Amino acid sequence: MKKLVYFAALALVIAGTSCEKNEIGGTATEAMAGQWYVTVDGVDENGNLPDADYADFFGDGQFIVNTYNTAANDPTKMFISDLGDPYIGFTARINSDQNALTFATAGDVENASGNANARYKTVNITGGKILLGAAHQKNGSVCDSIVFYVSYPDDPFPATYGFAKYRIRGIRYSGLAEND
Repeated sequence: MKKLVYFAALALVIAGTSCEKNEIGGTATEAMAGQWYVTVDGVDENGNLPDADYADFFGDGQFIVNTYNTAANDPTKMFISDLGDPYIGFTARINSDQNALTFATAGDVENASGNANARYKTVNITGGKILLGAAHQKNGSVCDSIVFYVSYPDDPFPATYGFAKYRIRGIRYSGLAEND
């Protein structure tokens, strides 16, 4: 009888602990991580379009940019990537401030796009910020927006066409087909 009580108690303890749920948390960069639909404009040093022709400079329309955490899950470091867009093409490790929702590279950094045909080997990202609830989807729902500036030290387009850098801006992907 003593053994039966012992095994019954042991079974209850095992059953009770096996039903415990461990909470799964988000990443350290959860506030800024996401998928974004963006466009690229050629802008002057102040971030203004020199001419209407510089809006959607490459005629690429909207394309996707991802922001995501590093393997170290450090809240002060992230990656940003355009997934190998043929015109602008960047993947870079950025410094991030999760409270201010801002980001930038530490000057010119390696363009880690992984594309052997990447147009530029280094990239500089400045003035990055995420604005919560500052935009609207096509269906009218409120969403977050993103804006940042990209430049390449060996890029001939700015000097040739009279602008200083690229402004990339857009909205957070909603996952709804009606907003695509």
